Amino acid sequence: MNEKQKAALNILLSMALALGAGAVVVALQGESPVEAYTALVRGAFNGKLKLGTTLAGVTPLLLTSLAFIVAAKAGAFHCGIEGCVFLGGIVAAYIGINWTFLPGPLQIVACFLGAMLVASLWSMIPGVLRIYFNVSEVCCTILMNSVALYITNYLVSGVMSAGTSLPQSADVAVRLTQFMKPSSANTGLFIAIIVTVFIMILVYRTSFGFKLRQIGTNPANAEYAGTDPKKMFISAMMLAGSIGGIAGAIEVLGVHGFFLNNFASGLGTNGMLAALICKNNMFVAPLISFFIAVLKSGAMGMQQATSVPKSLVDTITAVFIIFACMNLIGDIKKKRDITEGRN
Repeated sequence: MNEKQKAALNILLSMALALGAGAVVVALQGESPVEAYTALVRGAFNGKLKLGTTLAGVTPLLLTSLAFIVAAKAGAFHCGIEGCVFLGGIVAAYIGINWTFLPGPLQIVACFLGAMLVASLWSMIPGVLRIYFNVSEVCCTILMNSVALYITNYLVSGVMSAGTSLPQSADVAVRLTQFMKPSSANTGLFIAIIVTVFIMILVYRTSFGFKLRQIGTNPANAEYAGTDPKKMFISAMMLAGSIGGIAGAIEVLGVHGFFLNNFASGLGTNGMLAALICKNNMFVAPLISFFIAVLKSGAMGMQQATSVPKSLVDTITAVFIIFACMNLIGDIKKKRDITEGRN
């Protein structure tokens, strides 16, 4: 069994163990685990509304996990994807409201390009600070999430406010096409799939992707081979940020139709967790994103059909992460033991 097969088996086993742990908790509450999980599946798939809600939840998870993985391939731990989602969303909302002089399709394209540009420049900041001033990108991106939130909060509470009780912008003039109404599923799902395929090809089938993975594995060797690790690191951060900007634009144009204050809370974190669960494997990330989206969207149905609270889903997700990381911890321990043995 090769390493890829072992990784896939580890993830499937982690899923089974996490669901098993959840079943034990359900049984301790006096409920039937079978009924609880059946209600969860129905809550995620039964009818256009529920299935569409699940598909709409997959889109931001897939893109934010992909963004984190892209940065990780270059050796960066980008915790600021959520801030990129916020800024991408606010830029898409501004262009969608004010650039009505453009034809509809071109205005949508402008919304996405503007969101990608601003989010990529936002991600360039921690990249530059890390490369030239040795500032930890982890601390920097975590703090920048709050800054992005405050910036967007200020805008939708002031110059971009719709004058409603909740801080939000006015409605955008262009929307992504919704299907499975009355759910919020929209064509942003297909955009996310196209972006995922494009990034996979870029990372694994181009010289840019080879250099990106090379500096993530061995920066010194990459520099010796003629690759500029500083340039590639910053480029990877910017690429990750642009993907987060796309996620924000999809949420504004496809789901809400306006910028709602703090709409992306938790999206970046959940995407990062999905990436960590699949150990930065781009090919497994869609499966993990779908699994987490099913848990999130089916939780309410489970709570309505049984007395099991939807917070159980958070427990299952946490246990899932623990089990998925156990193999990684074992690998780290093995490598440490080998290193100590050599010394």
